[in-house]
Amino acid sequence: MNMIAVDDERLALQDLEGKIKSVAPYSALACFSLAADALEYARSTNVDVAFLDIEMADMTGLSLALKLKELNPKTNIIFVTAYSDYMGNALSMHVSGYILKPATTEAILRELENLRHSPVHASSGNRVRLKCFGAFEVFVDGEPFIFNRSKSKELLAYLADRRGEGVSASEIGSVLWEEKNYTRSVQKQVQTIISLMMKALREAGVEDIIVKRRNYLALDVSKVDCDYYSFLRGDTASLNMFFGEYMSNYSWAEITTAQLFYIQLQEQ
Repeated sequence: MNMIAVDDERLALQDLEGKIKSVAPYSALACFSLAADALEYARSTNVDVAFLDIEMADMTGLSLALKLKELNPKTNIIFVTAYSDYMGNALSMHVSGYILKPATTEAILRELENLRHSPVHASSGNRVRLKCFGAFEVFVDGEPFIFNRSKSKELLAYLADRRGEGVSASEIGSVLWEEKNYTRSVQKQVQTIISLMMKALREAGVEDIIVKRRNYLALDVSKVDCDYYSFLRGDTASLNMFFGEYMSNYSWAEITTAQLFYIQLQEQ
């Protein structure tokens, strides 16, 4: 499920983002402080659910909701506002929900469980989508992809971080087992994890995202969609999706996180 959250108050947006992620951890969530950026994002991405503040500087949430509905009549609009005065207008627009601030996880979950329109995903060019902002997650055909071994998922995350650059078995060992020397035991573990990752991708029919040669492994970046890559291309929507967390489940990602901070500061 693809969702957006829009609020021009940064702290309120961060709070809403955290609560939405806590009740829908496997859904895609893009957050925006400018309504115009959210609208630009919606022009290229099918949005199932939109959490919108109403009183915003560049565009009211009511106006944004109408424009989102023009792009996709099946988008579920959920207003999140400090004011009850707009409830009549919201109901006349046949929105999916109305939450009074401060939003609670209970209220968000209730609205997501009672959406007016069932999410229907439009097909996209690439079957695999990687979410790097926040915790690393993998989606295949819009559904969360679960690895049997956490190290297999971490290996794919590291390949995504390398952005198509090939890595060797010894490099994989030094990253995934950073506390150990590259002994024969670690070497065998690396080969096992590579095999398990490839097996999982092969069973899903997406093994072609990996370029594999003797002692060489890389991600074919042309065959995946990724928020990190969109960010590096200067995509406005992706720049606004980064709130300081990148692959937060892996300590080795801290170097890239610092680089993203620097790029974001240069863009402001």
